[in-house]
Amino acid sequence: MEETEGPMKAFSGKLYFFVFAGILTLGIGGAAFADKTSVSIDAPDTAKKGSVIVITVKVIHSGNNFMHYTDWVSIRVNGAEVKRWKFGSGSRPENETFTRQVEYKVEGPVSIEAEGNCNIHGSAGKAVKTVLVK
Repeated sequence: MEETEGPMKAFSGKLYFFVFAGILTLGIGGAAFADKTSVSIDAPDTAKKGSVIVITVKVIHSGNNFMHYTDWVSIRVNGAEVKRWKFGSGSRPENETFTRQVEYKVEGPVSIEAEGNCNIHGSAGKAVKTVLVK
């Protein structure tokens, strides 16, 4: 009977190890199973030539810890990058949802693109907004 208890104890010990490891992974690193970084743009639909508009990018990323975070957010206007924020494991964004703003002087029609990137899962894609000149 001792021979069957030995293998069963070894199996039982391995089972407990894997259950414990799974709970630990989900409990501590659960946020690491989150999604891609997504963005949206808030800007006026129209603006007068010569005026300054405020472009706000709202960034959403579930999971914001030292292993898994948004590592950059970028705003491009008419194809040229006007601002890029970079983050790291020691300088993460303040929350899972946050905003960044830039001011831009309107000289003609404005095509805005914004994008954010998760250091593990990448980007959910670009957000696009057009501001027409009145």
